[in-house]
Amino acid sequence: MPAGKGRGEPNAGRTCVRKTMAMLCRLREVPRHLLVCEKSNFGHEKSRHRHLVETHYHNYRDRKSEDAPARGAVPPSEGEAGWRAPDRVRRASGHLLLPRPAAGGVSFLIPECGILSKELKDLVMDSGPYYFVKDLPLHELIAHEFINTFVKKGACYALTYNTNIDEDNTVALLPNGKLILSLDKDTYEETGLQGRPSQYSGRKTMKFIVSIDLMDLSSKLDSKKYKRISWAFKEKKPLKFDFLLAWHQTGAEGSTMMSYFSNYRIQERQPKIALSTVTDLPCPVLRSGELRGEPEAACSAQELFEWLGAVFSNAELNNEPDNFISTYCCPQPSTVVAKACLCTITGFILPEKIRLLLEQLCRYFDEPKLAPWVTLSVQGFADSPVSWRENEHGFRKGGEHLYNFVVFSNRDYWLQLAVGANDDCPP
Repeated sequence: MPAGKGRGEPNAGRTCVRKTMAMLCRLREVPRHLLVCEKSNFGHEKSRHRHLVETHYHNYRDRKSEDAPARGAVPPSEGEAGWRAPDRVRRASGHLLLPRPAAGGVSFLIPECGILSKELKDLVMDSGPYYFVKDLPLHELIAHEFINTFVKKGACYALTYNTNIDEDNTVALLPNGKLILSLDKDTYEETGLQGRPSQYSGRKTMKFIVSIDLMDLSSKLDSKKYKRISWAFKEKKPLKFDFLLAWHQTGAEGSTMMSYFSNYRIQERQPKIALSTVTDLPCPVLRSGELRGEPEAACSAQELFEWLGAVFSNAELNNEPDNFISTYCCPQPSTVVAKACLCTITGFILPEKIRLLLEQLCRYFDEPKLAPWVTLSVQGFADSPVSWRENEHGFRKGGEHLYNFVVFSNRDYWLQLAVGANDDCPP
């Protein structure tokens, strides 16, 4: 064997080992999470709460969530202040414990509460319906009749189901009439549509984003653009997906969508509701005016956010030495509440329903209550092509995009918005 070749083999082996170790190090890296916190008052004319709720379009369970009871849960028993200047705190961290409800979707927590009020319970029970359609051709969503019936006469939402945003073709219909397609390279080229490379594709572009304005399209049915898109979806590259659909219009008949898609396999679904009472829950002490907290007097917004993550993850909060699962404990100062009501709604929940729920939680303090605050957490669908508005969303390792309201008795609130690695800064 030539000497030169023999000397080269160990170097090649060392290079291979270095590359393998570098790859393992990258796999161990925790992607950054971004948390944005702000405070305001619901009564202030420039409060952003309604806009942020209404532009977070797709609220559903995340990719691998499973139903689970709350930590320490037992079955429930029967039976305008001055506005404070906006104060925003950003935190980029790889170790942020995100407050993800055990089953995804929407969750609210009310300390010092054992039974929900009738008004709040009725609102929770009226969170649906939504619809599941099997193998729906994509061209049905650009049909003139569909646009006139649903898109122009209300807020229509659609989202592909059982598709992974980082691997598959995915589609979302927004209430403003925009149809957003996230397509792999081959499908994008076969359709011949105009789009842009995904900003999360990496060095080699493998995903493309296509945006189609259905409102504009429906007014130009004889245009070359409409005919080209229709031909692409019907003949050149027919695409079928399982879809979740929902339609919001005051006074609309619930059977309209069922009858419209009667030629396909369509099911009406209702959200799942899990209501429980958590006993002896350590809760952080908060002051509405102290977003960053105050030593020995009040916890910060970030500490509250991570505490919610532990509560929703069913983690023990006492940090006992024999607990090998979690060493987390409630931030200080804290107080123990005898009972706290925890409600989780899992399903395709519309922003309009969440806005009504937030308003009802604000009215919870119209009468004196022991609870100093309540929280409302909303988990976005991990595989939606967008997060807020039309901001592109990616999965990376978690696909997080969520927000949380802390509602105080004086109508002040904290708003916390969090996203994962493949998202822009929240709005």
